[in-house]
This record gives sequence, structure tokens and C-alpha cells, in this order.
Amino acid sequence: MKMTDFTFGATNWPEVERTEHPGETGVAYWRTRSFGEIRVRMVEYSANYLADHWCDKGHILLILDGDFVLEFEDGGSEALGPGQSYQVAENARAHRVVTKGEAKVFIVD
Repeated sequence: MKMTDFTFGATNWPEVERTEHPGETGVAYWRTRSFGEIRVRMVEYSANYLADHWCDKGHILLILDGDFVLEFEDGGSEALGPGQSYQVAENARAHRVVTKGEAKVFIVD
């Protein structure tokens, strides 16, 4: 990831428009900013959220609140909670989010 084409800026996340993204079950609410080719998101997952697709995009993600399970299309899973992060490269391992309770995450991709 190369960060170019923007200068310093601060984001007040509660002021960023929230968009709704239904999962197979539950819903994810995104607040999204773009900086050149970099997308930065604050995402809130509802309880009982199951993503409606396998994602193969590269991400760096930090869990701010709540817990979730990251399932992998090729099998296995990883349980993550507050203060933990994960990183995955583009097309490295398809994954999807599953929650029991609510969760809030910060994502850069």
C-alpha cells in the first residue's frame, strides 16, 4: 500500500455518512472515506451478522469493540476481540465475518 495524493486530514467519524449493507443475516453499517486508492472505514456489525459473500480483498482491520469470528472459505476460522487486529493480502485467503453480538471495527483497504 502506497499512500499518495492526499495531505494531512482529520476525520470526525460520527459526521461521516452511514450506509447500510445487509448481510445474509444482520446488517453492517459503514462510514467510509477514500484517500486516493485507499479506502478507510468504520464498520459496525449488528448482532447475528453473517456476511453475504466471501471477500478476497486485502485489509488491515482493528477490532474496537465486540467480538467476531472470521471464517475462511478454505476452512477454519479465527475468533477476534477488542484490541486485536488482522491483516490479509489481496486474493490471499477468502474470508467473511460472523457475529453473535455487535462489533465495531476500523478497516483500511
